Amino acid sequence: MPILENIELTLLLILSAAGTSFITAAMGIGGGVLLLAILASVLPPAALIPVHGLVQLGSNGNRAFMTRQHIDWCMVKSFTAGALIGAFIASFVVIQLPLFLIQLCVALFILYLVWGPKPKKHQMSEKGQVAAGAGTTFISMFVGATGPLVAGFVHRQSYDKHSTTATFAACMSFQHLLKMLVFSLVGFAFWQWLPLVLLIILGGMAGTWLGLKMLNKIPAGHFKLIFKTVITLLAVRLLWQASQSLF
Repeated sequence: MPILENIELTLLLILSAAGTSFITAAMGIGGGVLLLAILASVLPPAALIPVHGLVQLGSNGNRAFMTRQHIDWCMVKSFTAGALIGAFIASFVVIQLPLFLIQLCVALFILYLVWGPKPKKHQMSEKGQVAAGAGTTFISMFVGATGPLVAGFVHRQSYDKHSTTATFAACMSFQHLLKMLVFSLVGFAFWQWLPLVLLIILGGMAGTWLGLKMLNKIPAGHFKLIFKTVITLLAVRLLWQASQSLF
């Protein structure tokens, strides 16, 4: 693989994975989008989303395993059931929607989920969780990093900081796993990228471990504010990217 022949670039990607995993573990969200932007500068466009998804599967899977005692498995089961539906539909879609339109819709929906009026019953219904899994998984096949959107749904739940991080990681793990299955079915050769991906995942594991140590030191009230702020900033970033595509 050409990238592995460049030692400096490989080390940069490993350190980037460690740093972005640290951000996600400590703050609850944000690392996946940042890593996508970094990978976009070095990977071929056709490989960007599937390789990013494989890396995120390793990163989120590791974080979910480390925090498994805090996972809301009822939420994860409903989300995954919907994700199966979204992945199945996406496997038949051959016409890609305009990127700016997806970015615009996702950003506005995130802002609504985070800042819009909350229902009297704060918890999402089981049907809502299934719908969230289906919609975000479908979108992830075209956008790559739907972490902020999934986080918007997780934010609707009455979780503490550990349950927020753990449940979000578990939901994203199953979503990325399904994404890998879909890309495998359409012929993407993941095996060609495995050496690089494994090195990046190892870097991400170190970052996750350090980030979870930091999470334990963040007061619950501060965590909710940071989590909400980071999601909002990522949504604003999507709006900016969408506007740039129009002009």
